[in-house]
Amino acid sequence: MKLVRFGEYGREKPGIIDAQGQIRDLSGVVPDITGATLSSESLSRIRNVNAGTLPLAPSGQRLGACVGQARNFIAIGLNYADHAAETGAPIPAEPIVFNKAPSCIVGPNDDVIIPRGSQKTDWEVELAIVIGEHASYVGANEALDYVAGYCVCNDVSEREFQLERGGTWTKGKGCPTFGPLGPWLVTKDEIRDPQNLSMWLDVNGERMQTGSTTTMIFNVAKIVSYVSHFMILEPGDVITTGTPPGVGMGMKPPRYLKAGDVVSLGIEGLGEQRQRFVAFEEAQPDTSKGH
Repeated sequence: MKLVRFGEYGREKPGIIDAQGQIRDLSGVVPDITGATLSSESLSRIRNVNAGTLPLAPSGQRLGACVGQARNFIAIGLNYADHAAETGAPIPAEPIVFNKAPSCIVGPNDDVIIPRGSQKTDWEVELAIVIGEHASYVGANEALDYVAGYCVCNDVSEREFQLERGGTWTKGKGCPTFGPLGPWLVTKDEIRDPQNLSMWLDVNGERMQTGSTTTMIFNVAKIVSYVSHFMILEPGDVITTGTPPGVGMGMKPPRYLKAGDVVSLGIEGLGEQRQRFVAFEEAQPDTSKGH
């Protein structure tokens, strides 16, 4: 299934994509697409509904983040061998784990705000995991049982904040609007092999990233298992899993985003996103509200 959330900020409704690619309103079945919706039991109930009998969503609706009320938004750094090579970093012996602020989550096509004073805002197309079951000390051989599905994430990053201001990477990763998710959450039964998905990202129509999840250093199962040994993963939590080469920081000379730039990105089977980058001073007052 492909599950979506549509409507205005803070008023999103749950939806499902029907066989014709149209959004059907799931409000009569579940109140929202959140952790409470993502258990195996709840997903089975949705799966048993004939989507064609549900009301069509009004045309032209904004898409919200494909999962709401995420309590944890976790990220894995330097998880593609070819990306590590472009940055000159050694292959990590264990996953590099950091946090993105849940408050940075926005819809897949919402504007992204370049932070005040930023000179090094960068792009990263990533496969994101959405957790469906409470997970603690999970073994890699059972880790996928705790996954509800997958979605596209643009792990927007401010490299000066991340790497030059001391402390943790989190400072450059959780700025408002730095976590577009969607367009939809694809349940894991539709993704035969999450380790064999092509991915791409364009800036102003120019291809910057072309990659595949085949080059991930730590696969989805390993990541879920590993993180669950350091924290409790709850339904609705999101783990974004790293990016292939082609980020602005890795170019010679480096290239970063400026107001007016348009970033498009996608992953095989998971859909596409498109964001316009805007200056902090030009951002609409409600751009960074909820998700």
